[in-house]
Amino acid sequence: MSRRGPSTAQQFYGRWARLYDLLAVATPGLSRLRSRVVDELRLSPGDTVVEMGCGTGANFPHLRRRVGPEGRVIGVDFTRGMLEQARDRIDREGWENVHIVQADAATFSLREDVDAVLATFVIGMLDDPYSTVSRWLDGIRPGGGLALLDAGQSSRAYSWPVNQAFRGLVLASTPGGTSGFEKPPWYVLDERIAESRRALSDRTVAVRDSQHALGVVRITGGRVAE
Repeated sequence: MSRRGPSTAQQFYGRWARLYDLLAVATPGLSRLRSRVVDELRLSPGDTVVEMGCGTGANFPHLRRRVGPEGRVIGVDFTRGMLEQARDRIDREGWENVHIVQADAATFSLREDVDAVLATFVIGMLDDPYSTVSRWLDGIRPGGGLALLDAGQSSRAYSWPVNQAFRGLVLASTPGGTSGFEKPPWYVLDERIAESRRALSDRTVAVRDSQHALGVVRITGGRVAE
């Protein structure tokens, strides 16, 4: 997660883009979670889906499989290094209907109604998750879906050792560590995730929520009312 301006986060994530891409595709169980959150979008062939904070494009295969060659996948990310990895993936696969845009997902507004929006491990980057998720929902057509995949501290019984390991992961993935935070970054992350879920609950119908990986990973999806 980030607690400074875009340039700090861009430098951090750009520097580690290759390693991030390796972890994104090789971490055991992560591909299954990516497929599961995409299932929450209930995409159909021909649909247009936008991924906010697409990173290196690890979700692109799952998204394109659902929309087919006649649909469109649009990835948005503000880090050039990440998008270079995503572009390499697109070129290797020969996907003509997968496109990338360099922009900040926190301020990016959809210019046309799309069928769905996906965001995985992005909410921690947002200073105002409620407003941002609400703005994303404004650009989704009635009946379309939004799905979030994030990691936070587990609330399950006997989760202390799990949360200690998770806090170490948060520190390793936060530019500058704990400096600049009024409270530990894992608490900030939990608050931002809660706010994003509140926006989904307030603005969508048929909200579905599930927990995975000992309660650390949460998948939430909802649909815009018709």
